[in-house]
Amino acid sequence: MRTILQRVKAARVEVDGEVVGQIGEGILVLLGVGKEDEEYDVDYLVDKVVNIRIFENEEGKMNDSVLDTGGEILVVSQFTLYGDCRKGRRPSYDSAAPPELAEKLYELFVQKIRQRGIKVETGKFRAMMDVHLINWGPVTLNLDSKKLF
Repeated sequence: MRTILQRVKAARVEVDGEVVGQIGEGILVLLGVGKEDEEYDVDYLVDKVVNIRIFENEEGKMNDSVLDTGGEILVVSQFTLYGDCRKGRRPSYDSAAPPELAEKLYELFVQKIRQRGIKVETGKFRAMMDVHLINWGPVTLNLDSKKLF
């Protein structure tokens, strides 16, 4: 699984002009699922996302997590994170999971974050979405469950 994390002051997702998910301060997670991914990848990334220390503490140091701050998380599926642009001019998505597996692991990812007591909003799986955000910092990180070392 691959994610792009963005620390945000606010973020929302619209489908056909209608807001389907929206958060205040927290993390926007763009989540891609690969065809080799399984529940272990979900567990690894959930733990990273909820515990990553990208929020400033009282001393102005990035030492707090979304759990520490009471922030929110917006999760948006994005299979294009598996786009391979090394050959030609059109990205190949051969490494992306088929929709059935991707949706199953996406939903599991969201569920496991909610189980940690964090407010989670989502986009709409397999929809054309408009994502609006105020990137705070900016702070943007990528995580990949297959690059553990």
